[in-house]
Amino acid sequence: MKLLKVAAGVLNQIPLDWEHNKQNIINAIEEAQRQNVSLLCLPEFCISGYGCEDAFFAQNTIDQSIASLLDIVEYTNDIVVAVGLPLRHNNRTFDTACLIANKRILGFTAKQYLANNGVHYETRWFQPWPPFVRDEIKIGDFTYPFGDVVYDLSGVRVGFEICEDAWVASRPGRLLYERGIDIILNPTASHFAFLKSQVRERFVVDASRSFGVSYVYANMLGNEAGRIIYDGDSMVASNGELLVSGPRLSYEDFVIVPAVIDIEATRLNQTQNRANIALAYPNLRITDRFDWPDIAPVIQKAQLEGWERGGYLKEEEFARAVALGLFDYLRKSRSQGYVLSLSGGADSSAIAALVFLMIRMAIENIGLDGVKKKLSYIKAIQDCKTAEEIVSKLLTVMYQGTENSSDDTFNSAKELADDIGATFLNININGLVETYTGLVEEQLGRKLSWDTDDLALQNIQARVRAPSIWMLANINNALLLTTSNRSEAAVGYATMDGDTAGSISPITGIDKHFLRGWLRWLETVGLNVKNAPEPTDRTASTILPTEPDELIKVKGLKAVNNLQPTAELRPQDKKQTDEDDLMPYDVLNSIEESAIRDKQSPVEVLKLMEVRYAGLHDRDKLLLWVERFFKLWSRNQWKRERYAPSFHLDDHNLDPRSWCRFPILSGGFNKELADMRDWANEQKPNGRKGNPARGKIGF
Repeated sequence: MKLLKVAAGVLNQIPLDWEHNKQNIINAIEEAQRQNVSLLCLPEFCISGYGCEDAFFAQNTIDQSIASLLDIVEYTNDIVVAVGLPLRHNNRTFDTACLIANKRILGFTAKQYLANNGVHYETRWFQPWPPFVRDEIKIGDFTYPFGDVVYDLSGVRVGFEICEDAWVASRPGRLLYERGIDIILNPTASHFAFLKSQVRERFVVDASRSFGVSYVYANMLGNEAGRIIYDGDSMVASNGELLVSGPRLSYEDFVIVPAVIDIEATRLNQTQNRANIALAYPNLRITDRFDWPDIAPVIQKAQLEGWERGGYLKEEEFARAVALGLFDYLRKSRSQGYVLSLSGGADSSAIAALVFLMIRMAIENIGLDGVKKKLSYIKAIQDCKTAEEIVSKLLTVMYQGTENSSDDTFNSAKELADDIGATFLNININGLVETYTGLVEEQLGRKLSWDTDDLALQNIQARVRAPSIWMLANINNALLLTTSNRSEAAVGYATMDGDTAGSISPITGIDKHFLRGWLRWLETVGLNVKNAPEPTDRTASTILPTEPDELIKVKGLKAVNNLQPTAELRPQDKKQTDEDDLMPYDVLNSIEESAIRDKQSPVEVLKLMEVRYAGLHDRDKLLLWVERFFKLWSRNQWKRERYAPSFHLDDHNLDPRSWCRFPILSGGFNKELADMRDWANEQKPNGRKGNPARGKIGF
């Protein structure tokens, strides 16, 4: 046996925060040294931060990255460390991993495949490096190997796949296998998405088996730059077996995930399975000496946290990812807390609950003192003894009623605020609504009525709420949370400068249908905070039972879970509901999935809806709803362009800044909708023409 102790190092970094990032890296290295780790892999762009955007064009970003690198090198005594940074070579910028051994830079490996889909725009800033090419780069007074490089450290061969490199069919690992590699390091910045960890595990384990190597995977952690959340997924696999898997969605600054690997075992695998081996490419290999310490054998098996083994993985991931995103957004913006207009409905109640979970989960993870330390700039929480006390200092909610508001929503808002400990305020804005209405009526010379001015009378109520809640946010030096969900964003069912006003939009990445189910789950089932993981298979985590030590529930959601979603902007005798205004939320989400994610035409969407909702909704209703969706989608792109930053949670995201682009002005699918109506009419028995889909559109 030839045993080595290796580790994946997970970091919570901040773009362009040079001192913070450097110190976090140094702290992680020192912790790895304390754990007798010999080889540590840290995430992609851990020196500069991944989300630097167009700052990657700036020479200063490159210069500062190099300066940090040279400082970090001095802390690598008796350890091999991989760090990520941008470098400029031949007037091109590259995404590189630098390998350092015992205070010596050995070289720089450049990323070969750039992520350029969804939230990633790497080809805007970086150049892909071609395989089999090696050059040199001068850093300070010395010249180092650069490009496609394999490192030979006293006979142990180390190579890289950098993030996207591992997601493509022609992954560099195939060529590394031909070079007799022992260890593949993957420094990555892989954004969170529901159930994505299972995909990562498959390609890590499969690579270790197919290439006969030990594979070390290290991801970024936390809300790094505002929109994207990283779950800190980290693992080590060897010969097709997952040895260790680190905790995800942690509140720590860094996490070290160590494992002991057997170099001779992986070499035996390669020896037995290799049939046709290519050249060893000696010109691409850097040879250096490193004294690997002797390591005793250990028995190890990957472990999952209790919450990953329950039957509600998506619900757990949503709660934990958004809560961590909110926590990092708060501390990295150095704001004093959050302010929310709490209507008593599902959306605002979900956001209030998420802020509560933000504190509860942080305390579960790093303790009460750890939370206070991370938020040390907020003096108001330093004497707090419980999560509820901290919530009372960090979350202020305000109910803003009009004559159209009901006692049910007020009681729902009050009950939730009391349960989670939020500071609750209550004002009546009816006088303000009447003042604005009266001013306009005076100038128009007529009374406004619900028969002729429905939309204007609804929206003025939502907009009048904005100045007071903004004022409260300013007074508290806090961030204002907006309350629109993804289903509303798809069809523009929101009042600009009303319920869309705010600094951050936590739930715009999730649909209303899921959100309502999640609220019921949080009230009745709750988050699993069992801390004793058991050996298991991550891919089976949605079906294996678990007996949790503790569950976090929010009983104050009972009232809101018994309400039908409504904007409460029309008089109460009109019994306004969201689904009457739009369509059933499950249908809306199905149409959005087919039309926007899968890029299907209106007629194809209608065909799919008829199959999916056979026996539940007739064709005339589905025709109406499909047409309504496409028209509202087209005319409301300008609203989506103006939404506050939201978190990316999956490939349903509608954020034009990070995922789904659409023209503000377009043809509105007029021809396609006409084709759909013609097709629907042709399907009528005996050639009977159906009424074209009409209905009230515009919000």
